[in-house]
Amino acid sequence: MRIKLDENLPSRLASGLKSFGHDVHTLHDEKLVGLSDNEIWKATQKESRFLITQDLDFSDLRQFVPGTHNGILLVRLRSPQKNRFEQPRHGIIRETRRRKLDGLFCCCHRP
Repeated sequence: MRIKLDENLPSRLASGLKSFGHDVHTLHDEKLVGLSDNEIWKATQKESRFLITQDLDFSDLRQFVPGTHNGILLVRLRSPQKNRFEQPRHGIIRETRRRKLDGLFCCCHRP
């Protein structure tokens, strides 16, 4: 799966995703940090990537209609400590190998 990680996610998550066989780009690596959501979205779609983010702005289903894009995973943690991202990586990202997520909007809430 072709994935783009938003800047609000730890960059070490990319190596974990890559270990599952995913092609991962990060905003940090691409020097896109600080750009508007619109610019990030355009870059994500131009590259046909699935976006993983914590940014609630990407949760507007009127603007990001499922089936019209390559997919969004919105991760929401009550305590968004960087080490907490290791847990959802194993459960959620593993699922990306089992089913097709293109065009979907997925939301993960963790305590």
